[in-house]
Amino acid sequence: MPTQLDTDIRRITDAVTAPGQMFATKEVDRGGIIMPAFVNAPPTLSHYFAHFCTQHRDTPFLVDGDLRLTFGEVYDAAQRVADGLATRHGVKKGDRVGIAARNSANWIVAYMGTIMAGGCATLLNGWWTGEELAFGIDLCECSLVLADAPRAARMAGQSHGARVVVFEHGVPSEGLAELWGEGDTATRMLGELGPQDLATILYTSGSTGHPKGAYSDHLGVVSGVMNYICQTAMVLQLLTERGEAPTVQPSALVTVPLFHVTGEVPVFLQSIAIGRKLVLMPKWDATEALRLLDAEKVTYFVGVPLMSYEMANHPDRAKYDVSQCKSFAAGGAPRPVEHVTKIREAFPAGFPLLGYGLTETNAVGAGNLNENYLAKPGSTGLASLPLVDLAILDDDGRALGPHAVGEVSIRSVANFLGYWKNEEATRAAFTDDGYFRTGDLGYLDEDGYLFIVDRKKDIIIRGGENIACIEVEEAIYTHPDVAECSVFGLPDERLGEIPAAVYFLQPGASLSPEELQAYLRDHIAAFKVPSQLWQASEQLPRLGTQKVDKRAVKAGYARDYQPA
Repeated sequence: MPTQLDTDIRRITDAVTAPGQMFATKEVDRGGIIMPAFVNAPPTLSHYFAHFCTQHRDTPFLVDGDLRLTFGEVYDAAQRVADGLATRHGVKKGDRVGIAARNSANWIVAYMGTIMAGGCATLLNGWWTGEELAFGIDLCECSLVLADAPRAARMAGQSHGARVVVFEHGVPSEGLAELWGEGDTATRMLGELGPQDLATILYTSGSTGHPKGAYSDHLGVVSGVMNYICQTAMVLQLLTERGEAPTVQPSALVTVPLFHVTGEVPVFLQSIAIGRKLVLMPKWDATEALRLLDAEKVTYFVGVPLMSYEMANHPDRAKYDVSQCKSFAAGGAPRPVEHVTKIREAFPAGFPLLGYGLTETNAVGAGNLNENYLAKPGSTGLASLPLVDLAILDDDGRALGPHAVGEVSIRSVANFLGYWKNEEATRAAFTDDGYFRTGDLGYLDEDGYLFIVDRKKDIIIRGGENIACIEVEEAIYTHPDVAECSVFGLPDERLGEIPAAVYFLQPGASLSPEELQAYLRDHIAAFKVPSQLWQASEQLPRLGTQKVDKRAVKAGYARDYQPA
């Protein structure tokens, strides 16, 4: 039966999406499929930036260490970068501009400037090795890469087709001096950019090995952002009715990487419309997070599940006033059920939340919040209104009924368009009637709540980072002494999962687990390197197809695994 919260959310949704209201919807044709879109959505991200940064011009926007910038200051800097990209670096509409840097105010200015110049913001994973960065650059044919010094150093000596411009963190006019212009490119491009123009490419780790570039147009990204804004407006209305709304400027602590879709869409981009201050935290530390929640009167926290749990268990938690924080959200990985109650007990002024979305859906999917999350802590919640059509499909694309397990599939105007120059993967990702197949297995209960039970894809999720088992296996196989290997995930209380591997050597070879780990760190990002390695004394078990039997390998070794 629907809860009171369900009833309240439906009532508020009906009110804010009614004809003539801010979040009214219309029907659009998306690839031959009719689906809802927002009537009042800005046509592009550039128009979105121009409108809302002007509306909130004097409101604090970014806190980056000692640097504090208003919305107006950030927008002005982005205008200068847009002009510099066009006039000094030749960026044209649709050009892919890679961004490779840690979270900072200048990452955000570089992103906005790229979009406002008409470019496609191509978000390179800041944790990648130089080899991986070069692959991502060439995969999506970046003509230019904006990199901070550490990422530029990683790329040194790598072969790729882009020109690299190094920027620094700190004051935008100084750190982004090589990108600075004084012309009106951003204003001019407002008349040239439209909803179907290319906006972003984000990289996704799939079961087929190397990352793929998921590209979206402005309609898709803006729709995803607007759907989040609509949900935030609904929750704010609900909290106001209950007398529980924050009494300070909305603000969020940014602990997730901006190059991932959670950091990009619901955290960064949404904040521009709702006038939310972003407090940037370059490196996770639970003590510093609690200090910033108190000092900056943060109202919204989002991170991978382990982060809020670490704060809830922190021995000095009571020393900090975090009463303004009404939401402790998690995304990127399932949150263990026992964490939900612990977080609520530790932070009684707020509620735990869980979001479910993917790179390919521009982070839009489902969500579970407040007392409903406490009642159904194993669920990722209801489909995100008003855009998302959520279905559980069998292998033939037929919808399944309540409690039947199938592939979680999402249809909305916010979905990506495809994988860059990979038509085969793009076709496989969508059903004929427009659903994106997530690769997750789950079911809907009788109330429409989504429960994820397994992954169809061979993916490990370590602290919110997706790791393709086959990509790690391919890296292991490049070592000349390795004859066979198998990579799989092991449960981990802090990170959710960690990568593990079993390897069998060529005749006469010698290679310790520590030596193999050191070798892998030169080829794949550190978070992908197996934390646990076993050297097999005999060939790995095989299936009838002569492929390594991964299930048998995992079963044989994981049973003896003792977490540290």
